[in-house]
Amino acid sequence: MINYDVVEVDGIDKNPNKVEQLLKSLSRNICTTASIPTIIKDVLGSEETISENTVKSYMNALQRIFVIENMPAWSPSLQSKTAIRTSPKRMFVDPSLATASLGMTKDAVLKDFNFFGFLFEALCIRDIRIYAQSIGGKVFHYRDKNDLEVDVIISLADGRWGATEIKLGDYEVDSAARNLLKLSDKIDSSRMNKPSFLMVVTGSKYAYKRDDGVLVVPIGCLKN
Repeated sequence: MINYDVVEVDGIDKNPNKVEQLLKSLSRNICTTASIPTIIKDVLGSEETISENTVKSYMNALQRIFVIENMPAWSPSLQSKTAIRTSPKRMFVDPSLATASLGMTKDAVLKDFNFFGFLFEALCIRDIRIYAQSIGGKVFHYRDKNDLEVDVIISLADGRWGATEIKLGDYEVDSAARNLLKLSDKIDSSRMNKPSFLMVVTGSKYAYKRDDGVLVVPIGCLKN
């Protein structure tokens, strides 16, 4: 991929070492809204020089060969004039590509629990994308100027939508549910539908519905 595919997709020669360093930077920033300057700074830590245009060109090639697939920001109709962040979330088509580019074994991943959390989020987003696309849906993320953030918004062409937070452990379910309810309260229901569901996807074993109406669903139950 580094030596051939990114060149063949557009016929433009690319520095294999820079492509590799870019992949590593994108891997370290998986499931974040890291900006192009942030990624460049990270790449420059490897003592390489790279321009913004080069990074954008390389990322476009990686997207065309189905290595990366960024998640766009969602822009709903809100009751107030809250500014919405528009930066995309950095994503791979499959999170295994991130671990491969960093040369991480499963033991290495488990030693970095924070990174493991981002990988779990990426894994869930991958599955949600597949299921949403099968019914013509699209997925987005949400973040506003007040730093209210929701991991995934599933939107259908008929106007229906649902919001999902992804949390590896059960201890984070309460805070995730609060985020989802805050977002639901911000929506201007006179201009768009109320959410069809609010859901927290976890790595736990049991699915249930909370008293506040938020669904808690293990990743293994998503297809159902």
